[in-house]
Amino acid sequence: MNNPTVVFPEPEKVVIEEREIPSPGRGQVLIRSICSLVSIGTELTILSGKFPPHSAWAEYGRFPFVPGYSNVGTILEVGEGVEKKWIGRKVATYAPHSAFVLSSIEHIRPIEKELPDEEVAFFTIGEICLNGIRRAKLRLGESVAIYGLGLLGQLIARFSWLAGARPVIGIDIAETRLEKMPRKPGIFSLNPKSDSIQEKVARLTKGRMVDVVFEVTGNPELIPEEFKILRKQGRFVILSSPCGPTPSFDFHDLCNAPSFTIIGAHNMSHPQYPNPDNPWTQKRHFELFMDLLWGGELDLRDLVTHRVSYKEAPQLYLSLLEDRTKALGVIIEWK
Repeated sequence: MNNPTVVFPEPEKVVIEEREIPSPGRGQVLIRSICSLVSIGTELTILSGKFPPHSAWAEYGRFPFVPGYSNVGTILEVGEGVEKKWIGRKVATYAPHSAFVLSSIEHIRPIEKELPDEEVAFFTIGEICLNGIRRAKLRLGESVAIYGLGLLGQLIARFSWLAGARPVIGIDIAETRLEKMPRKPGIFSLNPKSDSIQEKVARLTKGRMVDVVFEVTGNPELIPEEFKILRKQGRFVILSSPCGPTPSFDFHDLCNAPSFTIIGAHNMSHPQYPNPDNPWTQKRHFELFMDLLWGGELDLRDLVTHRVSYKEAPQLYLSLLEDRTKALGVIIEWK
């Protein structure tokens, strides 16, 4: 049996490689994939090849590159040291886009509740955004602005609202993304092409401006402009992974004088183990994410914009590379 796998052999090229089905070693399990979620920002940045040499992007995105880290599947086989009771269990893992994948037993996320597979596949994005909310130290009644309403921005808007932020203001130039913002009291959508952002934000916050700005565009050149709606001593959270340096960033005007706090919120800032100061590991955030889905407080169905067979993945990636404004939840099916 073959193991079709999505591979970026070089920039702007995507193929399906038929690889060998791996065998689980000690402490590992073999999983038959059901579906996986494309991380549009990360994966398209790598596929484009447009990132600075010698950067963290260049270190991570070495070609040939096997993308993907949000996989849902069923355990077929276990390696030495893993109990056979795991066979047949449905799990989520950080495995790539491949029909058969390996995972260490400590990194699997058992799926305990009956939920749609494609919604569960959002779990890594959910963990990233929940961690971003915590690193922002968001408090009840604070105001939030989100620059960039891709998948991360959409979930940040939902989690900010659930955390009690009011108002929650989403900002994007793509109307298709603005239309996906939840229709809830206290949530607003603005388009820089038609709205005066500073004026509208001032009106929505009664002149106070926002307490927290989440940067989720990934565009380093936009970042200085995003500080203009932040109140003095507000928090600016880099949830995206900007693909390059921000030119002419003035640390006096954009940090020191207004006493802004600039916060990095990469997924790797999760604690490896729970501790009294921060018990919120990736596993704990996964459990919360699943509880929110199960309880109906989080509904991601309308964020799924594409469902394709793995055989169509190469064409899909190239079309997204040309225009991703209409894409949010992109699901690859492994049937």
